[in-house]
Amino acid sequence: MSERNAMAVATGELSNAFERRTSLCHPFLAVLPIDGAAISMLGAPFGIETVCATNPQAARVDELQIDLGEGPSWDAFSRRAPVFASDLTQPGRSAWPMLLAALSADAVGALYAFPLAVGSLEIGAVELYAESPGELTSAQVNDAIALADLAAVQLLKRAMASHELDAQFVPGEKEYSRRVEHQATGMVLAQLNVTAADAHIIIRAHAFAHGRSVRETANAIVERRLDLSSPNTEF
Repeated sequence: MSERNAMAVATGELSNAFERRTSLCHPFLAVLPIDGAAISMLGAPFGIETVCATNPQAARVDELQIDLGEGPSWDAFSRRAPVFASDLTQPGRSAWPMLLAALSADAVGALYAFPLAVGSLEIGAVELYAESPGELTSAQVNDAIALADLAAVQLLKRAMASHELDAQFVPGEKEYSRRVEHQATGMVLAQLNVTAADAHIIIRAHAFAHGRSVRETANAIVERRLDLSSPNTEF
C-alpha cells in the first residue's frame, strides 16, 4: 500500500473511531516509521491516564511519563506543539533525565509527541516511539499532526460520553436557548472546520471544562465573547 493510500485508510479509521469503538492508536502505525504509539489524557477536567497503546512498550513509555511527570508528551501538551527526540542514544542531551534513566535498558531509540487539542481545549498527547534513532520527514510530521487532530476530536467524544451535561435552561427560555445553541454550533463549525455534530460536542466539552452551562457558553459564542478556535480562551 502506498503512503498516500495508507494515510487515507488511517484517516478514515480515526474519523469513525468513536462510533465504531476502534483504536485511536493503531492508525499511526500504518502511516509513520514507528514501532509503537500511545495516547494519554493529561489534565483537568478529563483526568490523567493512558487511553490506549499499541503494545506493552508503548504503554510503558507513556505510563513512565505520567508517573515521573516529565517527557515529550508533557512538553507537547504544555507547549501545544510537536516535540522530537530523534536520537536517545546521545548522552546528556535530554531534558528528561529520569525518563531516560528508566528507559535505559529498553529498545527505544527515538520519541516523538504531538499535542491533542481541539480549539481552546487541551486534552492530552500522542506519544510515538521507534526502536532505532531517526528523524521524521516534514511530510511525516504533517501526517502525524493531521492524525493527532482527528484523534483529539475522537478522544473528546469518548471523554464526554460519560458526562451528561445539562444545558441548564432558564424557565421560559428553552426555545430561545436551543436556537442560540444551534447558532453557536454553526459558528464553531466554521471556526474549527468540523462537522455540526463535532461542533456541538466541543461546545458541551468547553462548558464542562470551565464549569459553565451549555446555554452560557453558547450565548458567549454567539455574542462573540468566546472564540473556541483560540487557545486558552475564556469569557
